[in-house]
Amino acid sequence: MTGLSSTEFRDLVVAMSGAIAANSEQLTALDSAIGDGDHGANMKRGFEAVEGELEQLADKPVPDALKAAGMKLVMTVGGASGPLFGTFFMTLGKELPEDFDRAGFVDAFGKAVDAVAARGKSHAGQKTMLDVLYPLRDAMLEGLDLAGIAACADAAAEATIPMLATRGRASFLGERSIGHMDPGAASVALLAGVVAQTLKNHTRNLEP
Repeated sequence: MTGLSSTEFRDLVVAMSGAIAANSEQLTALDSAIGDGDHGANMKRGFEAVEGELEQLADKPVPDALKAAGMKLVMTVGGASGPLFGTFFMTLGKELPEDFDRAGFVDAFGKAVDAVAARGKSHAGQKTMLDVLYPLRDAMLEGLDLAGIAACADAAAEATIPMLATRGRASFLGERSIGHMDPGAASVALLAGVVAQTLKNHTRNLEP
């Protein structure tokens, strides 16, 4: 994969926004069990705001578009998710060369995940979105193809169900947080699957 065309970028944004909208009620249900019950609605609002500026974003180089999209998520998602998802996209844009290959993307992705960890003062194993983001990074480092990366994300989200939450709103529940999938992890897995499927439809993708 070398860079990303404006058409590919448009398709990714539309696909991500559509997937979040279609699954917003499910994400909210997950959050209602162990959080504030607003994750799905917040994510839907944020990604719809990004899609609403798609024409302006698509005119920018992809790294700049990602940074702008991240800032829009920070401003519109709200709660804890806005700063975390926004930080991910802003850092990805900051670290990503305009003309990138798989190695360049994986490097930028890893730095973006580390930035989320720093912003949330958290780490893997605490039942957060990091429990999908870090396995995704590792899957790419291991050279998995798009299907394998998507499957890894789904498995990692499922793996948050038996975890005890020690960070975020769910941590207030103590052992009652066990038995529920983390909504942030679910969102990351959903988006990873959509990105993988969308990139399969283009000649330039993340396949090794």
